[in-house]
Amino acid sequence: MKYNPDMKKRPMPSQAANVRNKNFSEVALGYTEEDALSEAQRCLHCKNRPCVNGCPVGVPIPEFIALAAEGKYEEAYQKISEASSLPAVCGRVCPQERQCESLCTRGIKGEPVGIGRLERFVADYHLTHGTPQAAATPKNGHKVAVVGSGPAGLACAGELVGRGYEVTVYEALHLAGGVLVYGIPEFRLPKHIVEREVEGLKARGVKFELDSVVGKLITVEELMGEYGYEAVFLGTGAGLPMFMHIPGESAKGVFSANEYLTRVNLMKAYEEGAETPIFRAKKVAVVGGGNVAMDAARCAKRLGAEVSIVYRRSEAELPARREEIEHAKEEGIEFRFLTNPVEILTDEEYNVTGIKCVEMELGAPDASGRRRPIVKEGSEFIIPLDCVIMALGTSPNPLLRKSTAGLETKPRGEIVADEGGATSLAGVFAGGDAVTGSATVILAMGAGKRAAHSIDEYIKSKS
Repeated sequence: MKYNPDMKKRPMPSQAANVRNKNFSEVALGYTEEDALSEAQRCLHCKNRPCVNGCPVGVPIPEFIALAAEGKYEEAYQKISEASSLPAVCGRVCPQERQCESLCTRGIKGEPVGIGRLERFVADYHLTHGTPQAAATPKNGHKVAVVGSGPAGLACAGELVGRGYEVTVYEALHLAGGVLVYGIPEFRLPKHIVEREVEGLKARGVKFELDSVVGKLITVEELMGEYGYEAVFLGTGAGLPMFMHIPGESAKGVFSANEYLTRVNLMKAYEEGAETPIFRAKKVAVVGGGNVAMDAARCAKRLGAEVSIVYRRSEAELPARREEIEHAKEEGIEFRFLTNPVEILTDEEYNVTGIKCVEMELGAPDASGRRRPIVKEGSEFIIPLDCVIMALGTSPNPLLRKSTAGLETKPRGEIVADEGGATSLAGVFAGGDAVTGSATVILAMGAGKRAAHSIDEYIKSKS
């Protein structure tokens, strides 16, 4: 096999910054076949496979890269699919730089192999070349319900259907995909990619019930009773937004990032003639520093606003992916570090006119390991604007815990579950953001996959 000694990974082709910040087309254009072959040939094929240890779903990384290096892209896709239900999604949104690529041996003296970029390439190759979908697995006579069609639910469903279970996914919204369709913008994850991944699960036998709110329309008890499911997996995510509880926060022009992104992504409010309206502001402040804050800021920029990200710590503490931060900067978004809002200012009609902020300085580390921000006395100042988007994190929707007797939850609403996803209720399992609070797509997928193993063992133990 040919070896490529380049110390740097092959660059990802992308739209120019001053072009992409005016449209919702995908920013990263993807590797060409020449790019993919060159990058795959950088892999050292280490015997101890450290990269695999960094993957929450255990993708056989050296094996799929070896196949890609020989131009066997379909075989490479099938190798990834042994471990992952969503290769085209993971290749786009997983933080590989903190996971598999952070452990890559090539990264010791140069840049790691572009594992995520190669995963995206082989997944797109599979999707665009029309390879027939995998046939449905013969059924084993057992039924499992999955609540929520986000990453955790899809991963759990994919793993279970591969083991012969009859799986039905219940989704509250009118489209399957969860956060993949309502939270992540089109320019990072095109929705047709999610749709194709869902169609692949359907071809394998997974059923989807949309517009079905479990906890209201149907209860967990009913699923395990009259509906005949032997186990239920709760992958309902964390969709309840947090706010700062400062004066003016209920003013016209203040949005949660969840609402703003749902209008943009799921309802496509950016399109001319869209049925769902969206506030096209002139000057926006996005409060927060995670990936959701970057997504909201970059959407607002594309809708024509002048945008600032307001973050109470320094740049070193930003939790967002480095790639997303750099893309935001390139697209003209301003970052105001060590800044914290204390009041939202309004006019007589309660429209937002600005935010009053204070300067911060960093003290000793807090429980998260990041240095605690401390207010500088007498440092108040005002930022004039007409829109504020709060991207401060989320917690699980309380609907399930209120409607499911005996389901143990934490004070903020996260479901209590062990490493395998087992909850306080026999036959009920949970994973993803519903258990951990807001986290990454791949971590949710890993939780869904582990829960599927536990469900399989649980049902077999009763048979």
